Amino acid sequence: MSNKIATREAYGDALVELGKDHSFFVLDADLAEATKTVKFKKAFPERHIDCGIAEANMISVAAGLAAAGNIAYASTFAMFAAGRAFEQIRNSVAYPKLNVKIGATHGGITVGEDGATHQCLEDLALMRTLPGMTVINPADATEAKKAVEAAYSTDGPVYMRFGRYPVPVLFDEQYSFTVGKGVKMTDGTDVTLIGTGIMVSIALEAAELLKTDGIQAEVINIHTIKPLDRELILASAHKTGAIVTAEEHSVIGGLGSAVTECVCEGHPVPVLRVGIEDQFGQSGSVEELLAAYKLTPAQIAAKAKAAIAQK
Repeated sequence: MSNKIATREAYGDALVELGKDHSFFVLDADLAEATKTVKFKKAFPERHIDCGIAEANMISVAAGLAAAGNIAYASTFAMFAAGRAFEQIRNSVAYPKLNVKIGATHGGITVGEDGATHQCLEDLALMRTLPGMTVINPADATEAKKAVEAAYSTDGPVYMRFGRYPVPVLFDEQYSFTVGKGVKMTDGTDVTLIGTGIMVSIALEAAELLKTDGIQAEVINIHTIKPLDRELILASAHKTGAIVTAEEHSVIGGLGSAVTECVCEGHPVPVLRVGIEDQFGQSGSVEELLAAYKLTPAQIAAKAKAAIAQK
């Protein structure tokens, strides 16, 4: 896991590759350099629309394009997409089930020094509540590219979360990505670690720590928060009898909530959550913030031991 690439970089690259063979529009809100849609803008200027610092309007423009039979990728920071433009996403995109694909970059605490106002920790929860919305949070650059491609052929609205911080590349180009299907990263019998986004690679590190104590952890990558791979999660719950979820998002309403709901209904076992507790972020380096908010391999390993003790 030595090679590291930010998933926002992969988003920009994937749009260019997809644009060579398919016709669609890419919109941004005066953040093309940051969201990396500038790559598409340079390659296909006639299909790129800069809507200016007006995110709600951008979503409405994307909805209009989709209503006219086009596919539109609307791109901005997660805080502005899920937060500022929520009403437009709800009423103009999700309600009429339009083919708008939202590329939300700079998600999570790893925005770093930009601080609490830009560290969106609520987006997955908000998007999960919208009927018909597909919600994807890729673990690495390869998965991010595959998600962009999959979104094109997915009927209806899709929300994709990308990060600013470079993360380890876990998959090669032969990796098969399927919307709604999780990926078992390691086998284990003692506890299940379920991660999403940046936390998948951190969960893998936690599994290595647990090995030193003789604990075999099954690591699962849930890249699609909605629809959730209930079959895979429940099978692992049966197998290990204890689960820890890990997300760079509030523990309220995101992956932890989705998994807990699934397990409670299907096969109740202890589920402990690693994520941002009921609080806002703050300014700091990525390393400082991951430690401060307990999003580290050691914290996941500690929660795993606690979950095992509750069996």
